[in-house]
Amino acid sequence: MQNYEILEEVGKVNKPVMLKRGMTAKIEEWLQAAEYIVIGGNKDVILCERGVRTFEQYTRNTLDLSAVLAIRELSHLPVVVDPSQGTGRSSMVPAMSKAAVAVGADALIVEVHPHPERAIKDGAQSITIPAFQKLMQELPAVAEAVGRSL
Repeated sequence: MQNYEILEEVGKVNKPVMLKRGMTAKIEEWLQAAEYIVIGGNKDVILCERGVRTFEQYTRNTLDLSAVLAIRELSHLPVVVDPSQGTGRSSMVPAMSKAAVAVGADALIVEVHPHPERAIKDGAQSITIPAFQKLMQELPAVAEAVGRSL
């Protein structure tokens, strides 16, 4: 997000690009980084909210779901929420996924592993396949409750 030369080059590419918010970036800075890509000619930019660094130590990051609402007010770009990276804790992923749908996220990135305890990396934030299946069964009701559909 902060390497403007790369952002300019990505603007020349004719493929969708996902721009992840930097962990210390303000929403305005995130949108300005996206603008570098758009100005370069690539209009297929997707924003990804995956948490910001705060003083909290219980979670890896603080998942800023208010950023989804802010992007809705400030931009036309779609927003993906990553509750796995955003919290770093598998126990929080289902609830934060539901909350992301409720506030208007266009998509989710959820890390899933058959055996998170054996994962080489990021096992603590990965949910199991049965937990993912359960989440996918529950999400449509959340979306419907706020006038949306999946």
